[in-house]
This record gives sequence, C-alpha cells and structure tokens, in this order.
Amino acid sequence: MEAPKIFESEYRFCLILWEAEPINSTELVRLCRERLGWSKATTYTVIRRLSERGVIKNENATVTSLVSREEAQSARLDELVERTFEGSLPAFVAAFARRKGVTKKELEEVRRLIDEFEEEGE
Repeated sequence: MEAPKIFESEYRFCLILWEAEPINSTELVRLCRERLGWSKATTYTVIRRLSERGVIKNENATVTSLVSREEAQSARLDELVERTFEGSLPAFVAAFARRKGVTKKELEEVRRLIDEFEEEGE
C-alpha cells in the first residue's frame, strides 16, 4: 500500500510525533506550540486531517503513527523524483551530487548500498 500524501507542515508535525510516540494529545499540543508555534486548534485540526487520511491514529487521547518515517520519506522522494526529474533516479542523483558535492565516504556508502540491493535481487 502506498503511503498517504503528507504535506510539508504535516510532515514537520509527524517528525515530532515519530520522536515522541505514543503521546498524549495534550502533550503533543504543547510540543507543537513550542517547536512549530502552532495553536491548540491548529494541532487538533492536523491530528483530525491526518487521522482521516490514515496517517495517524488518535485513540483515547493517545496519538500514534500508522505510517513510518521511512514510508513517508520514500513517498516524498518518489514524488520529488517523478515531478522534478521525470522519474529518473540517475538524473536526481547527478543533480544532488553536483549541487551538494559528495565525499569519498558518502560514495563508499552509496556503493555499499548498491551492492546490497544487487545481492538481494539475485
């Protein structure tokens, strides 16, 4: 199943949730006020919207995620590559490497990951 769409402000909310879950909704309101500057109403609106889309669960005032950080990151990355690089992973990697620069250590890690994926595919 594909992860539901999570918009930027919702993603920042989810980062807080993933760090603290399971968490009481009152405590989550406090954290969102401190870290995001959100009002109580804004936080509860986001909780309701994400609950309706199956991203989180709010049961007995305890909020937990139904979508992992990894699933959300993968979905966001897939959308970025599709929208910006016409679905080309090599074009994305090339643009990232040119812009940010890649250290020797990072290249070794990428090579190791590619080797692992190739071994899994055999």
